[in-house]
Amino acid sequence: MYDYHVHSLYSDGGYFEPMVSAAAEAGVTAVGFADHCNLGGPKCDERARYGRNFDLTYERRRETLSALDDETELTIFDAVEVDYEPALEAEIAAFLDEAGFDYALGSVHYVGDQYVFPYDPFDGGEAARRAFVDDYYEAVVSLVDSELFEIAAHVDIVESHPHLSGFTTCEHAEMVADAFERSRTVPELNAGRFEDDDKPASFHPEGRVFEVLLERGIEFTLGSDAHEPEEFAERVPALRDRADRYELELACPL
Repeated sequence: MYDYHVHSLYSDGGYFEPMVSAAAEAGVTAVGFADHCNLGGPKCDERARYGRNFDLTYERRRETLSALDDETELTIFDAVEVDYEPALEAEIAAFLDEAGFDYALGSVHYVGDQYVFPYDPFDGGEAARRAFVDDYYEAVVSLVDSELFEIAAHVDIVESHPHLSGFTTCEHAEMVADAFERSRTVPELNAGRFEDDDKPASFHPEGRVFEVLLERGIEFTLGSDAHEPEEFAERVPALRDRADRYELELACPL
């Protein structure tokens, strides 16, 4: 199995050797390190404060990955996960063109000043939540239409947020599927919430979005979204089982 979405200590993940060893033990034959990168916008200062400066350090990581690739039987991919904002498309395109990664993932991790992660509370009422989810899926469609990325990560991640889960509609699912049908970008099947029993979603996508993408015959990549070595043991078999159960067509983003 190829795991195209893994993090290292160059963003918020683990050390390279334990991550690679754990991936191999779980049955992964190729692993893509896709560390977080933010190029501007409302969250840029916050990421700089916490050392999220991968746009400045990716070349150093590349040297390490090259050495790892020589030392292990696994294939190692040099990738990136970029925070997408529609207003930053020119900056993102320039960075990706200059950096020359094996492939790039795009993610909508926030809309405006609001993160989509469960640890970031959403204080608005039902109307505000519905409006935010509308805005989120519009950003996802814009990401896919931009064709800046080979992979769109966790495209229904709002479903993992306890205050936003359940607001994804059939219309959202259809517009996301329409975007993938006209784009080179493919969605991933992401297991980043698999062990979180108290979260509404275990995989991304699930529910309506997953069903419509299946109906349309959209291809997927697989991504554990592992940040620590121990996360491979459950996520990799779970991804493999889900891909087999639904007979997913798997894409190669290279």
